[in-house]
Amino acid sequence: MHELLLGATLTSAVLIRLCWQPTAQLSDYRWHRSLVAFLLPPLLLLSSAIAILWMGPFGSMMHHQESWVSYAIAVGFGLAAIAIMLALWINAQRTLHNLRQNQPTTVHDRPAWLLETPLPFIAQIGLWNPELVVSQGILATLDAEHLEAVLTHEQAHHHYRDTFWFFWLGWLRRLTIWLPKTQELWLELLTLRELRADAWAAQQVDPLLLAESLVTLVRAPMEQPEFGAALNGEILHDRLSERIEALFSPSVDLLGWDWQSLGWTIVCLMPLLLIPFHH
Repeated sequence: MHELLLGATLTSAVLIRLCWQPTAQLSDYRWHRSLVAFLLPPLLLLSSAIAILWMGPFGSMMHHQESWVSYAIAVGFGLAAIAIMLALWINAQRTLHNLRQNQPTTVHDRPAWLLETPLPFIAQIGLWNPELVVSQGILATLDAEHLEAVLTHEQAHHHYRDTFWFFWLGWLRRLTIWLPKTQELWLELLTLRELRADAWAAQQVDPLLLAESLVTLVRAPMEQPEFGAALNGEILHDRLSERIEALFSPSVDLLGWDWQSLGWTIVCLMPLLLIPFHH
């Protein structure tokens, strides 16, 4: 019976991903629909593994005798999840340690770490309380007004705790990279994260200044860790036109709440409801 649960869970996870279709249009509920499509399959698999581990390899469920096969699969998946999480956590701590070896500085009254590179780069790096990182290149490239616009964008990432939440999303991405459309959804969420930060910043500064800064900085994208949020991340190099268009479309609500779509996340708890039927 546990094999049936695993099969049904895996089939559901694949179908959920296959049903998601990317869109180039800005819509009110794009963020939440993409987030549900990304989150639901791995959470469904994790809850199934937890349910099987809780029930154990012995006993029966609905008059079917259980075996070690499904239990071994659940153990393997659980160990993989823990190993990936630990690896990401260790990498995050090592990156923060290396970051703090750089020279501290202050940019427009904001504490930051200074990277000695001519490439223009700015980012929030860390987890719940990320730290601002700027390069010598960006300080030399942007004037005071454009730099303030970029700093406000990075403040938006701190406001939404993007580095913390995307650390966990990155963990789920690595755990289920083999599921269909994982990378497409990851890119979509990164794009929506930047669109949200752009929209927040545009309420504080002139959108034109932010748009001009984007055009300047996107020409020199730099790779960033999954627990970092940069205005000119390498993976978002081809989404410039979409971000510029969104800056001048204030009527679009990227944070619209779609209860119907979000309610599907309850499905991930369904495997746990089978535990009482195991004897």
